[in-house]
Amino acid sequence: MTRRTRLPAAGGAALILVAGAGVAAAVGFGGGSGDRSAEARTAAPGSAAVTRQTLADARTVDGELGHGPSRTATSRLPGTLTTLPDAGTTVARGKALYAVDNDPVVLFYGRLPAYRTLQPGAEGSDVRQVERNLEALGYSGFTVDDEYTWATAEAVRAWQDDLGVPETGRVELGRVMFADGAVRVEGHQLDVGAAIQPGQAVLTYTGTSRLVTAELDIDDQRLAEPGTTVRVTLPDGRRVTGKVDTVETVIHSGSADAGGDTSAETRIEVTVAVDDQKALAEFDRASAEITFTVSERADVLTVPVAALLALAEGGYGVEVLDEGSSRIVAVTTGLFADGRVEVTGDGIVEGTTVGVPR
Repeated sequence: MTRRTRLPAAGGAALILVAGAGVAAAVGFGGGSGDRSAEARTAAPGSAAVTRQTLADARTVDGELGHGPSRTATSRLPGTLTTLPDAGTTVARGKALYAVDNDPVVLFYGRLPAYRTLQPGAEGSDVRQVERNLEALGYSGFTVDDEYTWATAEAVRAWQDDLGVPETGRVELGRVMFADGAVRVEGHQLDVGAAIQPGQAVLTYTGTSRLVTAELDIDDQRLAEPGTTVRVTLPDGRRVTGKVDTVETVIHSGSADAGGDTSAETRIEVTVAVDDQKALAEFDRASAEITFTVSERADVLTVPVAALLALAEGGYGVEVLDEGSSRIVAVTTGLFADGRVEVTGDGIVEGTTVGVPR
């Protein structure tokens, strides 16, 4: 009687490990003739049809629906904190984020943090960044470039006049704070009236769009390349499409052990942007699931993983059932996902019936 070993239903990784460990010969083809369509003497107790489908290997992780990672606004000015916006307030370009000694600290858009006072003679990308903001706010008479000229200073004086601060023609360090775009005030680190020093945290903020944030193990960074399309499952079960917006490495400090050592854990923080903001409007902070598609094969033939037989000659086969008889057909496997496996083989077509254990 022909011997065969049927593999248990499992994910692709588990299946490969079993095969790599040296699975016993599952099916012989009789007398070493190599006839891969030789009729087997007994049929499998169950059956399934070969189906054509899109097979996707996906990974789902828990995420949090909110406004994305929180950032901290730190003062570069000494003085007294005289104004703070309420939590939940949106602050756009040119508006005050808070005030020190009753003079506003203004939000500008840009990625480069302010790190020096700008005045005539200064050159650099930070000059261009300030000039772009002045132009966007309607000030003119200067060229947007890397040079802080007297024309730039005149535009700055006009801006300072509108703010109600001394018209120095200089952009003092701490007068503006840069962010990627409009921000939403999340919380306060100080109360109005507090004395502050340079380097002291004033408030926390986020972006204004609702996002989904999740953390991955460092080994799973490959799942989340910026621009990758993902599926987000909302708390009410609805599914929306999103794209990976940012991927950052974060380090969480651990607690000290008995020996006094403090371990730290490195994680990958992934932020997913969702185009359909209306679908997220009713949620402030809530749990959500993000599904990353690791790989995908469209329009392929698949069978249950449990239908695979390990062949004595190596590789895999399936038991094809046809009008009361059965035969073993060697197959080439492809993607494993969701308990099914992509297969190709002689005579394997959509609708072919294969044996599986009950």
